[in-house]
Amino acid sequence: MPLLELDGVSRDFDVSRPWLNRVLEHEPRRLLRAVDRVSLTIDKGETLALVGESGCGKSTVARLIVGLYAPTEGRIAFHGRRLQMIFQDPYASLNPRWRVRDIVAEPVRILGTRARVEEMLLQVGLSPEDGDKYPHEFSGGQRQRISIARALAGEPDLLVCDEPTSALDVSVQAQILNLMIDLQSRLGLTYLFISHNLAVVSQVADRVGVMYFGRVVELAPAASLFARPRHPYTRMLLDAVPDLSMSGKPRTPVGGEVPNPLAPPSGCAFHPRCPHANERCRRESPALAGDVACHGVAEGRI
Repeated sequence: MPLLELDGVSRDFDVSRPWLNRVLEHEPRRLLRAVDRVSLTIDKGETLALVGESGCGKSTVARLIVGLYAPTEGRIAFHGRRLQMIFQDPYASLNPRWRVRDIVAEPVRILGTRARVEEMLLQVGLSPEDGDKYPHEFSGGQRQRISIARALAGEPDLLVCDEPTSALDVSVQAQILNLMIDLQSRLGLTYLFISHNLAVVSQVADRVGVMYFGRVVELAPAASLFARPRHPYTRMLLDAVPDLSMSGKPRTPVGGEVPNPLAPPSGCAFHPRCPHANERCRRESPALAGDVACHGVAEGRI
């Protein structure tokens, strides 16, 4: 049985104008669909990464999983005991008025776990003496280590990591990623890793889900997705990654813009930016068949 299951999960947000304005101007309610019929599973001990451009819905999926939002449609089933979240901004996610020992000990008090603060700090590469300090006395990378220690203190079965390295310097990103990989190996952790950085994802993920406009358009093992991307959007994302090997291969940034979510295009949401789109793409929204949602792939055109 998977540790986590999402079955047809959607989330709408009401972005209507105030009620009186709508009555006077005869405007209907306006709903924005941030997540659209997402289905996926995560097995115990694996790392599933969700990637995509800003606004694609990946962080909303993370918040749905941890219960910060309720799904408008669909079902979320978690078959573990506890889950915890590591947030993107280490400067905003820690209470500046609390000492580090109190921050790390909070899940212990609330959940009744047996973890000791000193052990948690040592586990993430800090010293027990750091428990007497306040968050402002640490660098960004050290603060994120504190956030990881706080999450581990709750003895979670699943860690939801919402872009945990995007606010850090590149050298510090590597340190945090290596720490997370080491902790997963030693503690048997399961990760949902949210990121827009494919270079980061390639280091940590077992499987990768590519999201566009609230939907998963490709879901495949990391090795096969990076070696042979199938969806045109996945190919565009990979082509935009800087060529560090200096091979001279031309790199093409992702063209066009994400459509207006209040006025979504008909058919496949990616068709206004897709060089392979045809009339069927403009008319019908493709379902995730196998590991990709694309009419061109299904028809053998791509």
